[in-house]
Amino acid sequence: MPRSYHVYILASKRNGTLYIGVTGNLAARVFAHRSGKGSEFTRKYRTTRLVHIEPYTDVREAIAREKALKKWNRGWKLRLIEEGNPDWDDLFDTLNG
Repeated sequence: MPRSYHVYILASKRNGTLYIGVTGNLAARVFAHRSGKGSEFTRKYRTTRLVHIEPYTDVREAIAREKALKKWNRGWKLRLIEEGNPDWDDLFDTLNG
């Protein structure tokens, strides 16, 4: 089975502070953020709501996408989230594993 990677966006609340990351184990990484061990930024700004997920099979594509998203302006990021998750639901409970 090929390895999977994910680009993800965490938010503090609807239209709140955003955090963009990439990982090879999404459930574990989001859990780490929620328990205060993910990053200084997520701990400081309480960005723990998983609002956007993009799967990849190639880690280089995932990293390139993460870097590109980080350069986007805020309006584009908010539009991306709302296209796939208009209610800003926490997607953590939809993860299998």
